[in-house]
Amino acid sequence: MNMLQSMNECIDYIEDHINQNIDLTILARKSLSSKFHFQRMFHMLTGYTVAEYIRNRRLTLAAQELANTNSKVIDIAIKYGYETPESFSKAFRKMHGIPPSQVKESNVSLVAFPRITFHISLKGEKQMNYQMKKKDRFIMIGRGIKVPLLKEESRKRTLNFREEMEQSGAAKRLLSITGEKALLGVIMDIDHESEDFTYFVGSKMNDNNIQINDEQKVIPAASWAVFDCIGTSPEEISETWDRIYTEWFPSTGYEQLAGVPEIELIPMSDTIDTNDQCEIWIPIKKK
Repeated sequence: MNMLQSMNECIDYIEDHINQNIDLTILARKSLSSKFHFQRMFHMLTGYTVAEYIRNRRLTLAAQELANTNSKVIDIAIKYGYETPESFSKAFRKMHGIPPSQVKESNVSLVAFPRITFHISLKGEKQMNYQMKKKDRFIMIGRGIKVPLLKEESRKRTLNFREEMEQSGAAKRLLSITGEKALLGVIMDIDHESEDFTYFVGSKMNDNNIQINDEQKVIPAASWAVFDCIGTSPEEISETWDRIYTEWFPSTGYEQLAGVPEIELIPMSDTIDTNDQCEIWIPIKKK
């Protein structure tokens, strides 16, 4: 069974159980991977977390039922997993812009979030250069922020944070302390329930670095797939991330290792030359 077929079977399962409790363990089993890897793949392929997709589909169907039946708001709220009419109304208003009680009014616009079907080309039109590496535990110093998992928003926020670190002089100060040549941007503490993660920008400490007041993060020992980015621009880095999940993972026997950060090695923007290379490090294990 290929990846596309298994992911579409997961969508079938979600749709068939949309007004029931959806067990992520079952979805992971259908995708032939761990729960963490399934959730990460789903997010990178669609731009939505699994919970966000389910929530949007439920609110779409709830709006259709309210518009086309005589069902009460409280009955629809309970049917689609909301414990109170108030929590349902809050989520409904956030998506549709109106409270559920106004659905039947004239000239009302509703949002339709369609069912997803996976139709992804896995041919790999461009070469992907990567290496397998094992790396011992190391410590980073730097600064971090919380970032929402929403794909486009997260990319914008992480890029802005890196630029702030460079423009403020914080990045150069960190590199001067550690002697490293490139920043590390670390995606860690991914939480699919709260739908956010920590993005930590900093540099690797070595044995000669003195203890300083900067925030520290421990990167555990792991095996990594290390990918050369196709360029150093934000668009090229983003394209490399997409290709890792749409081309490389589906065509290999690996899955992402839970609990270990993902790392971007990024040259400083004011020192980039033709010899500089951006890298993306993904912790992996055999399925």
